[in-house]
Amino acid sequence: MPELLFSSEKWKPAILFVTIASVSLLTTFVASKRHRSKRDAEKLKDLNTIGPFFCTIQEGLQCQQYEEIQKRRSLDTSPDLDFITDDITSEQFTRNTQFYGEEGQKKVHEAMVIVIGLGGVGSHAATMLLRAGVAKLRLIDFDQVSLSSLNRHAVATRADVGTPKALCLQNHFKEIFPECDIDARVQMFDPSTAEEILSGSPDFVLDCIDNIDTKIALLAECVRRGLKVLSATGAGARADPTRIRVADISESSVDPLSRSVRHRLRRYHNITSGIPVVISTERPKAKLLPFSTPDGKEGNPLDYQVIPGFRVRTIPVLGTIPAIFGQVMASYVITSIAELTVLTEPVVNLDVDHYALLHQRLIDREELLFGTASEVELDKEEVAVVIREIWRGRSARNQGSREGGRGIWNAMKMLTLTRWDVTKPPTMGNLVLLTFSEAEEHEARPLHILKKEEPDFYDMVEKKLSLARKEFDC
Repeated sequence: MPELLFSSEKWKPAILFVTIASVSLLTTFVASKRHRSKRDAEKLKDLNTIGPFFCTIQEGLQCQQYEEIQKRRSLDTSPDLDFITDDITSEQFTRNTQFYGEEGQKKVHEAMVIVIGLGGVGSHAATMLLRAGVAKLRLIDFDQVSLSSLNRHAVATRADVGTPKALCLQNHFKEIFPECDIDARVQMFDPSTAEEILSGSPDFVLDCIDNIDTKIALLAECVRRGLKVLSATGAGARADPTRIRVADISESSVDPLSRSVRHRLRRYHNITSGIPVVISTERPKAKLLPFSTPDGKEGNPLDYQVIPGFRVRTIPVLGTIPAIFGQVMASYVITSIAELTVLTEPVVNLDVDHYALLHQRLIDREELLFGTASEVELDKEEVAVVIREIWRGRSARNQGSREGGRGIWNAMKMLTLTRWDVTKPPTMGNLVLLTFSEAEEHEARPLHILKKEEPDFYDMVEKKLSLARKEFDC
């Protein structure tokens, strides 16, 4: 027995020796570790040591690169560089290049983006555009960083309180991507400044304004000039990150601010669609707070407006939500500029019963046309993806429709899935959503005839399905 073996007197000297040796070894190890920690701490005393020390341990970064990085921090003007081949910038943006290719990254570097409104949403959008490599940014905001805005601002610190938001971002951005051409303006957008602010043929304009009159003026002016614009709606009083979507403004009835903007754009500018917006489908969890004067008494907010028409009362904000809004805006712009196609979901999803019905219709149609549904390997969840992500709940022949909500729900009564190419199995990459009459016409016409007679429609469907094949590996 083990206990009897080690209790024997003849083993006690050996046990004592092993114990002493173990303690000695442990003591030596701890002392050595303390010595190394002290030595490393001395190496990290000041900035001049930190850089070269880490240069030796970071993969792909040499000490001469560190020296070049420090030199560029003091740049007053943007250098004339090829960001793709330059050692520093090519390494900084290597993960982006790996994601959408060198040509896509080049387009991002060459883009000019204007961000108007640099609060919780705009500061995050601008920061991620910079980190993605957009090399020309125009930052517009007339306001200053406040202490209460630090819960949601992307880069501001207490030291920045009182600093104009545009200059705050410019100062921090020089530390991140000093080669970027940053045009920071402490300015308000209005009809008198529109020409100056929107000049230069921007690739995108980001509307991150929280004043409805200014927002409508900006959106209308962008549409008039033919500029690509992406608008953020209300991010305050929300808490659910899973409810944030990008949709056409015509589909944005779930958001109160967007609904008001849409109504006034239609009424005063005859604009009903064509403006993408970032919205939350979540109902606001709070309202504007009651207004009180500096001495704590009730007062009329209009008496305290610094700028006519601008809200004085505040709304509670969970800082993470405007941050996500800004990240979504940056992602949308970057992928658009890099020409990386992304499948987006419609704002209003159908319920499980709708997807189950369309799944059954596919099975019935396969049995009717081919005598068996044995090749249908899709389940209801995959059918839901096809309908929601590829066809957005609309017939392939009605993809331009902006109808949302109940309109999509009603349209489902007349829709069915059928094979795009009847010679291939009904996979996610070979199913097209059509009305019953459209499906019958499609099934009766060979695909090569359709390609010849309707090349634009054919190319549109092929583009969507080829992306689906790539996305869903089918």
